[in-house]
Amino acid sequence: MSGRAQLMWDEAVTGYDFGPDHPMDPVRLALTRRLVDAFGLDKDVDVVAAKPAGESTLRLVHREDYIDAVKAASADPDAADGAYGLGTLDDPAFAGMHEVSSLIAGQSVGAAEAVWRGEALHAVNFAGGLHHAMPGGASGFCIYNDASLAIARLLELGAERVAYIDVDVHHGDGVQAIFYNEPRVMTISLHETPVYLFPGTGFPNETGGRGAEGTAVNVALPPGSTDADWLRAFHAIVPPALGAHRPTILVTQHGCDSHRQDPLADLNLSVDGQRASYLGLAKLADELCGGRWICTGGGGYSIRNVVPRAWTHLLAIVSGKPIDPSTRVPESWRAEIGESAPRIMSDGSDASFRHFDAGFTPHSRVDQAILATRQAVFPELGLDPSL
Repeated sequence: MSGRAQLMWDEAVTGYDFGPDHPMDPVRLALTRRLVDAFGLDKDVDVVAAKPAGESTLRLVHREDYIDAVKAASADPDAADGAYGLGTLDDPAFAGMHEVSSLIAGQSVGAAEAVWRGEALHAVNFAGGLHHAMPGGASGFCIYNDASLAIARLLELGAERVAYIDVDVHHGDGVQAIFYNEPRVMTISLHETPVYLFPGTGFPNETGGRGAEGTAVNVALPPGSTDADWLRAFHAIVPPALGAHRPTILVTQHGCDSHRQDPLADLNLSVDGQRASYLGLAKLADELCGGRWICTGGGGYSIRNVVPRAWTHLLAIVSGKPIDPSTRVPESWRAEIGESAPRIMSDGSDASFRHFDAGFTPHSRVDQAILATRQAVFPELGLDPSL
């Protein structure tokens, strides 16, 4: 991996704040940025503040009436229209909501433009990854779907084929829905099974609309899946699917709520397993896309112990200078958190796994999930789903 990377950052993104009792605490962004600085990673990347997404950009994905509803709720939160998913428990309205949501979207769109134009090889927007927002409504803590806006902008700029990989514990339903009938965009989501978890979509049989068959790929993993399980599924599905699609640029969403300490879900990954997924995606971006890679954040609600370490690992990998997991967390950063702060950049997992091609275990619920996805989508891609 080579080439200068960009970190998209404007301190104002921490204004994306649904209130003190909401899981989406913006302190996770501030703590991540400070850990990045404590490691000196801000010296290894170009820190760039992009302008907010304007209305013409927002309309690449979102309906005009919805944008107007967000603006109205932003000006008067008490007047939020629940018909658009605004003013709900998941998406409470707050003053300035349109402005900060547009700013976050602008960082992802700016990242896409910089990478496509060759101004950067990789770019990261930790504040983004708001993958549940729909064209006409807010959902799941997400107002504007910045990842979809970045993809839509890439298509507008002439990208032939885009691949979107979502490793959040929740299905990337908004991005899938927006591009379900678009053959130029492949969406791949690895998530906890929707039988148990919001948003209730992301089953293997969701494989793309008419004319785009095989471009939606869903891996629905059982609760309790470990690093070894998750990485086994990732390597059994993602590389062959991407190889068949042949993307010219990669957009990835890095929600770290798959961690075993996350309070909102039930997978059992470690920071080490999450770091391994970032390394796998970096390798695929290099092999398939000439390195062109746009990363966003996403979910993650263990806001002190997990999110800052996971996303600092991500930026280090994106910058071409991965942090060894055994590295001690800088004391200057730990002092902000107190004695409960993690001491090293690892959870002590070796993140090893047995490749699916080495043999199928019929009674394994993970292997059953892998096989269900391969049988549903691989034939559409001209791939053999069998071992």
